[in-house]
Amino acid sequence: MSQQAENVRVRRTRKLLREALVDLVEEHGFDRVTVGQITERAMVSRAAFYRNYRDKYHLVEQIFDEAIAALVGTVPDARLPQERLAGFFEHIADYDRLYRALLGKKGSPWFAARMRASLSELSTQHLDVPADDLVPTVLGAMLVETITWWLDHGRPVPPREIAVQASRLAVAAVTEASSWTR
Repeated sequence: MSQQAENVRVRRTRKLLREALVDLVEEHGFDRVTVGQITERAMVSRAAFYRNYRDKYHLVEQIFDEAIAALVGTVPDARLPQERLAGFFEHIADYDRLYRALLGKKGSPWFAARMRASLSELSTQHLDVPADDLVPTVLGAMLVETITWWLDHGRPVPPREIAVQASRLAVAAVTEASSWTR
């Protein structure tokens, strides 16, 4: 089999697995979904699943890692943080059902906590503050809640606009925190 045909097959398998995961999370909740259910719904073998992912958590991590890559980029670039944030929200929009399912009532507390921690860590890097500082923790939580609100309300504004709003909220929080006496 040619490399190109292999790549198409891998991409197709991953797409089917992701779609199956979303359907099952919406139906049963993340915690109750099994790899067997995912592979059955996707109509792929368990072997195909395990060639791509260790478990259902790894499947979700891979999707989220794509979102983080959209936020920070894979190489340093000159884009403004707000533009990177718009790319992040565009990724969230592309996987709307997945993020709604994982962050919703039947979602995964594990995923929401991982998302908050990852976004807090990114905030720490950009603010030059200790990892256990309140500000990055608040910013990580604020971004997750912004995403959740945006998705729950049917994405009432485009990704670029919600990125602007989230940026303004973040700047306000950082500005207030910088006025605190340490």
